[in-house]
Amino acid sequence: MPDAFPTPPPAAATTPSHPAGPPAAGGNATLHADAVAVLTGWTPTGPAAEGARDRTLDLLADGPVALTRHHLPGHLTASALILDAAGERVLLCLHGKLHRWVQLGGHCEPGDATLAGAALREATEESGIPGLVIDPVPIDVDIHPVRCQGGSLHHDVRFAVFAPPGAVEQVSDESEALGWFPTDRLPEPLAGGTAKLVAPALAVRARQPR
Repeated sequence: MPDAFPTPPPAAATTPSHPAGPPAAGGNATLHADAVAVLTGWTPTGPAAEGARDRTLDLLADGPVALTRHHLPGHLTASALILDAAGERVLLCLHGKLHRWVQLGGHCEPGDATLAGAALREATEESGIPGLVIDPVPIDVDIHPVRCQGGSLHHDVRFAVFAPPGAVEQVSDESEALGWFPTDRLPEPLAGGTAKLVAPALAVRARQPR
């Protein structure tokens, strides 16, 4: 799940995406290619998302290493806003470090082939809900400072995920609690950027066949 600082530090967000020395080896070439393709073809949901998308594509110019925590200027993560079957509630977790409610998500792993697949894996692991369905088109891209490797940036690509009827969540060891909340009455304290995911997620659901 996202592990951002509660408030951005003044300098971290302006760190150049290209380090002075050679980047660390490693990374997932298949996932990297998917990320570049998805973000290049994506129509941003707003000006802030467009700016974050462009900065993330610049980060990805460093190659597959930009998917790993070893890339100190920043790395990609994937997260998901889970809606219930009726589209009336969202599932959020109380982050164990931030002590704020936030959407589910986290780091990409070596076995992930797509960004949507990474987000779905994280959502499934952290919610304990089988049968989740993800829409493969992002609903947001957000860049925020994190504690990884002593201080870095998460370039978080966010998706809408839909739970099956009767879904029952199970708390993982990464969160203090999980909770369903009405889309118009989100809990406090809430992590920055989570509330803005509701409208585009509901728009995705409205386009789906019933």
